[in-house]
Amino acid sequence: MSAMQRREFLSLGALATGGALITSRLTFARAAATERRPRFVLVILRGALDGLAAVPPYGDRDYGHLRGEFALRAPGETKGALPLNGFFGLHPSLGFLGQSYAARELVVFHAVASPYRERSHFDGQDVLENGTTIAHAAQTGWLNRALAQAPGERRREAGVALGQNVPLVMRGPAEVTSWSPSKLAGLDDDTLARITDLYARDPLLSVRLADALTADSIAAEQGGAMAQTNQPPAPAAPGGGAYAEIVHAAAGFLRQEDGPQVAVFDTTGWDTHANEGGAEGQLAGRLTTLDQGLATLKGELGPAWKDTAVLLVTEFGRTAAINGTRGTDHGTATMALLVGGAVAGGRVVADWPGLSSRALYQGRDLRPTLDLRCVLKGVLAEHLEIPARALEASVFPESGPARSLRGLIKA
Repeated sequence: MSAMQRREFLSLGALATGGALITSRLTFARAAATERRPRFVLVILRGALDGLAAVPPYGDRDYGHLRGEFALRAPGETKGALPLNGFFGLHPSLGFLGQSYAARELVVFHAVASPYRERSHFDGQDVLENGTTIAHAAQTGWLNRALAQAPGERRREAGVALGQNVPLVMRGPAEVTSWSPSKLAGLDDDTLARITDLYARDPLLSVRLADALTADSIAAEQGGAMAQTNQPPAPAAPGGGAYAEIVHAAAGFLRQEDGPQVAVFDTTGWDTHANEGGAEGQLAGRLTTLDQGLATLKGELGPAWKDTAVLLVTEFGRTAAINGTRGTDHGTATMALLVGGAVAGGRVVADWPGLSSRALYQGRDLRPTLDLRCVLKGVLAEHLEIPARALEASVFPESGPARSLRGLIKA
């Protein structure tokens, strides 16, 4: 029996001896639960982030040999990793995440992968988002299907996709809001009034226009107005202006009491085939900006942060060894991160396979030992209260062996 299960068992045993006190405590617990409004943010790191760089296993004796000059040193050493559990560390550019781990608001998952085992970015991202085991097997995404199964009375559009397109993970039966930095100059009041009058007689168009104006208003309050230029927005890559703008907008949406509870956005630029760097360099700079964006998200969510969980995932990992162009090629297993005030953190979840030549997947990659769907199911069940039967039947079909991780969210 796991430590979490033992604690739950002992708690139930204590309640069973509480007599009449049980009723009042449970009533209070139910009342408190009704006030909880969970927020969930999914960040897709497109391009296959190097999990062995973001979360280096400096305690593995084969790690230094494989990574050579780019191997990160142990915490406390010059340009060393940030401390986690004595075996794994965080890249030194991830200062906010390091603080979150110390505050027990970060869970690190390692040697994790989706069911996909090839090395195509496009197919890997499709499997990551469609929730099945095969690329292009579904035209809807697991998160949208989960929102369609959410219990109770939820807002008509409980999710928002931020970026140039609605990603596959957010397409499906549930209605969602979308927002992107504008490519066009803002409309003047007279033109907008004319469009509103034109759409007023059409129930569908009038609702869509109202939703769009509301979304733009919320985003503008958090910096969305910066996008009102005649120039196309930069890609949402860490280091680019669009990334900061999207983070601001996400906070603006989620902070609203009657706004969406779920936000999705992606970042690009993680395909580090050449000149990846170690404690410093190309990847370090991108990780710094990603980390700063997460810190900004926490700051702008304010009190809502305590009910927030942010999950960062990527389509697959990278090779264990550095290649001839001082980078890494497409791999298999990687890491995932779950951070937020609602997260029961301060731990690393990993069944570490090792980095010896015999342990590597196909002789080159970190071997996957944790199905990413176990993490996704755990977050959806505990945080968004998606029923277990829905997770198995429609959200992640034919995923029975991928059992939901428990205890990821604070009680």
